[in-house]
Amino acid sequence: MRTAVILAGGSSRRLGAEKSLLLFDGKPLICWTVERLSSVADEIVVVARDEEHSRRLEKVLSQFLPFSIKPAMAWDSLLGYGPVAGIAAGLGRARGKFAFATACDLPFLSPRVVERLFITAEEDSDCGGAVPVQANGYFEPLHCVYHRKKMQQACEKAMAAGERRIFAPLQEIGIRQVAVDLLRPLDADLLTFFNLNTREDMERAEHLWAKRKERPSLKPILDRPIL
Repeated sequence: MRTAVILAGGSSRRLGAEKSLLLFDGKPLICWTVERLSSVADEIVVVARDEEHSRRLEKVLSQFLPFSIKPAMAWDSLLGYGPVAGIAAGLGRARGKFAFATACDLPFLSPRVVERLFITAEEDSDCGGAVPVQANGYFEPLHCVYHRKKMQQACEKAMAAGERRIFAPLQEIGIRQVAVDLLRPLDADLLTFFNLNTREDMERAEHLWAKRKERPSLKPILDRPIL
């Protein structure tokens, strides 16, 4: 079994709106992410900030996703620990031996790239997972397949030590590195790694999406009375 864990609890201060609920081509970003990952994972776990936020996201997901896709919900056990707490919470609900962990703001997330990362990790069942590495040496810890048990334990150990950097547990689990250039045959422009942090990112995403389809509307879902 394969699991995908989607972190949706970020505060999105630079955007000024909640990332997971931004409408992209008529659907919230979180829904695009869930749908794409459902093609390569047997189960999806969405991680919210807290229980109230989880209920809100669950309602949105039920309105926009096909009936056949029903993500499990989780929320951070400790506030202020960012992705470390989010990944730990998501892996705590996961059942797969390996789990892909990502953020909710990747409009061009490539299932083919995710599949390749799963295969790379599964080639060595004792490894800690498979992480893409940029040419400058930067790791992509939120576009990464993890060994569920090893990464959960490493994240819990990091939080117990007051460590908030996601790189800390990553170093503990013996993870395989995958040069991003090896992924270009699956995603020529490596747009799978493009995420939305600023209004400028949103504008660029609109431009890139328009080349593939019609120009979408990208605005907070809060502008619509769906909740």
